[in-house]
Amino acid sequence: MKKLPFKNKILLAPMEEVNDIAFRLLCKKAGAGLTYTGLTSPLTKQKIELQDKPALQLFATNTKEIKKFIKKYDKQVSMWDFNLGCPAKNARKKGFGSFLKDLKIIEKILKTIKESTKKPVTIKFRKSNISFEIIKIAEKYCNAICIHPRTQSQGYSGKSDIEFAKKIKQQTKLPVIYSGDIDEKNYKKFLKDFDYIMIGRKAIGNPNIFSKLNNKKTNYNFNDWLKLAKKYNLHFRQIKFQAMNFSKGKRNSRKLRNKIAQCKTLKEIKNLTLIKFKNYKFLGY
Repeated sequence: MKKLPFKNKILLAPMEEVNDIAFRLLCKKAGAGLTYTGLTSPLTKQKIELQDKPALQLFATNTKEIKKFIKKYDKQVSMWDFNLGCPAKNARKKGFGSFLKDLKIIEKILKTIKESTKKPVTIKFRKSNISFEIIKIAEKYCNAICIHPRTQSQGYSGKSDIEFAKKIKQQTKLPVIYSGDIDEKNYKKFLKDFDYIMIGRKAIGNPNIFSKLNNKKTNYNFNDWLKLAKKYNLHFRQIKFQAMNFSKGKRNSRKLRNKIAQCKTLKEIKNLTLIKFKNYKFLGY
């Protein structure tokens, strides 16, 4: 079995929009054992920044473009992950993520990914009536599996079914990555029950959570993200989005986020965030 490219057992979960290259790099510097991209289509024409050597998470409903796509990016990634967990409306419309239920298609896609790379392959899925069938397929082609034990209808709300995830762990010899409701208080417990864990929502605007859980200390902030955003020429819309994320936990953060949402220039964002982040020294661009 291929060795998994994890520097430690605490990983950055794949999150669409959140996991831009600047954020992933900060999380990696802070101590994430591996970073994941958000959902990525093999049909995308956009340039993908992969300087952090992440796990690239694919969604697909057919195999037509997978080989070509993997050939293009294989040297730049540490691992490939196939997503069967996305509950978003767009996934429903196009039949991918948690809405892809055809086991023959799932196996065909995993087989294609496996045949197209020498890098480790994983699959991320939710609690469903085909979860245990997915495990059987994954054992033919994957080096690990990731379970997010919420149902499709739950989305990201409600409680994760931890007991279901434990049953998944009992049913396979593959390493199991657990994702769902992990924080500073409970992460040690999850590490006892599973091989690896993913931090998702608790990492949003807070890359330092990885150093904290690894008993280290970092103090990355929005200014550090902004420097990387400039380097990789991220869009203003993304700057606004991450400015709101980094405001979480600050005093009057809801009001601040509402104001940031109305900003039309970087200068307006800097003027607002200087009020709340008094120790930040913002870039003048």
